[in-house]
Amino acid sequence: MSTRFTTAERAWHAWIEPVGPETGSAEQINAYETSVWPDSPYFRLLAWHPEGLSTRTALDRAIFLARPGIPRGERELAATVASRLNGCELCTSVHSRFTVTFTGQPDAVERLLEQGVDADFDDPRWRAIVDAAAALTASPPRFGAHHVRALVEVGLSRADIQDVVEATAFFAWANRLMMSLGEPAQPEAEDAEAIANQRAADAVAAGGVGAA
Repeated sequence: MSTRFTTAERAWHAWIEPVGPETGSAEQINAYETSVWPDSPYFRLLAWHPEGLSTRTALDRAIFLARPGIPRGERELAATVASRLNGCELCTSVHSRFTVTFTGQPDAVERLLEQGVDADFDDPRWRAIVDAAAALTASPPRFGAHHVRALVEVGLSRADIQDVVEATAFFAWANRLMMSLGEPAQPEAEDAEAIANQRAADAVAAGGVGAA
C-alpha cells in the first residue's frame, strides 16, 4: 500500500499563520466558517482574502455537491486523478475516499493510488474519465478530440463532459495552490479540529450516497 497516496486521513500545515478568531476580521472569520472545511488551516489561510475564499467555496459546492449531471463519484474520480497526478497528498486522500464512497469501487481506487493514472481499470468509463482528467491536469492542450470521443463512446453527454472538465480543472488549480502554501502531515493532536471536520464531511457524504 502506498504510504504517500492513501485514503487514510491526512493533516495539512500552513507555512504562514492562518486567520484565527483573534486575528481575523468579521468578514474573514465568516469566510472560513462558511467554507467546506471550517477548521482546516488551509481554508483559514485562504481567509486572509475573504472574497477569494467565498468565491472558491461557492464554486466548489456548485461543481461537487448533488445536482444534475454525472454521478458525484465520477466527479470525485476526476478530482482524485488531478490530485494524484499533481502530487497533492491531502486532496488525493480526501477525494479518493469520496470516490470510494460514491462509486463503491475501493479496489479500482487503490490501483489508481498505487500505480497512478496509467493503472488498469476494468470499467471503460473509468478509463475514459481518467485519461481525460490526466490530460487536462498535465496541460490543457493535451486534452483533445480523441478524449471527447472516448467519453462519448462510454455514454457521456456534452453536459457530462463539461462536469468532468470542471471537476478536473478546479483541482488542477486547487492542488497547485495548496502545495505552494503548506505541506501534508500525519494527523497529530493539534490537527484534531481539522480532522473532525474531515470526518464530518465523510459522514455526510456516506449518508447521502443514495441521493447522489
